[in-house]
Amino acid sequence: MQRRHFIRTTLAGALLAASAATLAQTYPAKTVTVIIPFPPGGTLDTVGRMLAQKLGQQMGQTFIIENRPGGLGTIGGMAVKQAQPDGYTLLFAPSTHVTTPMAMKTAPYDPLKDFAPVALVAKAPLAIAVNKNLPVTDVKSLIAHAKANPGKLSFAIGSTASAGHLSTELLRRASGIDYLIVPYKGSAPAYQDLVGGQIDGFIDPILGSQAFAKAGQLRVIAVTSKERVPSLPDVPTVAETVPGFEFYSWYGLWGPANLPKAVAERLNAEVNKALATDMRERLTQQGLLLTPGSINDFVAFQKDDMARAAKIIAEGRIRAD
Repeated sequence: MQRRHFIRTTLAGALLAASAATLAQTYPAKTVTVIIPFPPGGTLDTVGRMLAQKLGQQMGQTFIIENRPGGLGTIGGMAVKQAQPDGYTLLFAPSTHVTTPMAMKTAPYDPLKDFAPVALVAKAPLAIAVNKNLPVTDVKSLIAHAKANPGKLSFAIGSTASAGHLSTELLRRASGIDYLIVPYKGSAPAYQDLVGGQIDGFIDPILGSQAFAKAGQLRVIAVTSKERVPSLPDVPTVAETVPGFEFYSWYGLWGPANLPKAVAERLNAEVNKALATDMRERLTQQGLLLTPGSINDFVAFQKDDMARAAKIIAEGRIRAD
């Protein structure tokens, strides 16, 4: 009896392994939908569309982008949570996917339990951009202007508990200044109002502000990375004025929980392959740090970032409800 059980178990395991290998080889057999939980036009959307195009070229199937904004990014997340875990509905999202639920009284999903991490795609240093008419050219003059005009300065946030929001909160506390925080539904409308003068400043990934800065429509006064960014060598870091300041947004790819391991690993390998193409140079020139690695690397990174974000959210009493 024990021998029969052993044989059955061994055969079952072999069949599962063979099935997984076959699944990885045949996937994808149809169009893959990649949901982005914010409006089109922002940094996230730019990177997501570039990645989808590369994956489609490499894997011989169409990867389409579907923007599902709303609910501070959770509507798109819920769509993926509720999708079949077959690899044909994926989520491409920023760090808000794991940080925003921590700021909610009742979160619609658990980012650790309800999703299968696939790949960490990129880290994005943030840029502090200000309206071109604001009499500010660097962090030092920003602090001086804010202190001379208490309560009058306004900063946008693209999403509650986003990297931009958390870094805006950190800057406020680290520099001892105060400003009004104005929430927006994504980066694109925030930039519209920043350029138009309805708000004074916005902290967002560098890629979002570069085109506006080159056109002379706004001014980038600092970056939040530890070191200066090659694409903006003349722009100082915040840490040059506020020692120790460092912050990044990041972008990842997830599937629903119970996504077959073989599919997740195939996607992870294809993402890493895409990051080694001309996509690396194109995004590096725009201030992004590409981060190829294993699924386990992504899991560890995600947990570390959530721990850091939880501290800022608690200390800043940030609420998304």
